[in-house]
Amino acid sequence: MTAEPEPSATDSSTRPVFILPKTVALVGLMGVGKTTIGKRLADHFGLPFVDADEEIEKAAGMTVADIFANYGEKGFRDGEQRVIARLLDGEPRILATGGGALTHPLTRERLKAKAITLWLKTDLKVLARRVANRPHRPLLKDRNPMDVLKEHVKTRYPLYEMADVTVDTGDQSHVKSLDQVLSALHAYVTGGQ
Repeated sequence: MTAEPEPSATDSSTRPVFILPKTVALVGLMGVGKTTIGKRLADHFGLPFVDADEEIEKAAGMTVADIFANYGEKGFRDGEQRVIARLLDGEPRILATGGGALTHPLTRERLKAKAITLWLKTDLKVLARRVANRPHRPLLKDRNPMDVLKEHVKTRYPLYEMADVTVDTGDQSHVKSLDQVLSALHAYVTGGQ
């Protein structure tokens, strides 16, 4: 008789099963994994995944970089606020927001009222490595990624700290990060039970 192997920490059968009462909005700095982890989270719950930046591009008929070039960051944030407001209506989903989404007061207000906000956080050195040489990120154009990230820590971390759930993912696999996120969400949704 052979013994059955114990399930690994990444085996989906060991992950908590629960229902999300509303949309989960992932927030955090660029490069933290909002899209990658968001897609895996959506698969786990059988929910749609939506990337706010992609929806903004569809609505505007141009890339995020072109929106920044033509309308500046303020114009982009105003459009982003309208798109996120639309995405928060309806059935629960997993929503990856842009790194600066919470800088707009109406976006913050709507996310707080209509979503579970989840801050994905990791070390700046890890983020700088991940976003280096990414031309599609307009805030990094002709700038040192670490300098930009340090500026964002000062202005955005106080906003991210308002999130309902925080998960420090470190520099590990997305599978392990997903396990951490699921555990944190489960504790939040069930009140730690």
